[in-house]
Amino acid sequence: MLELFYTPTFIRRYDKLSEPLKEEVREKIALFLKDPHQPSLHTHKLKGRLQGRFSFSVNYRYRVMFCYEKQDTVALLSVGDHDVYR
Repeated sequence: MLELFYTPTFIRRYDKLSEPLKEEVREKIALFLKDPHQPSLHTHKLKGRLQGRFSFSVNYRYRVMFCYEKQDTVALLSVGDHDVYR
């Protein structure tokens, strides 16, 4: 089972989301913990200056960016629309 921790950036951005969107993010994180490669999450590696990081979809517009600290430890780095990649 994966161990999660939340970065201050993730928490700050999460706190700015609407309540329905926060619920959707929580649901997707729970799904991610069960199976990080669940097809509906569209988990993928990032490229370029974000190399070494990954992303999964919350919905059509919003994403969660993360990285593996260890094989079984994940840091959630940020959440948001495509500006999450900036």
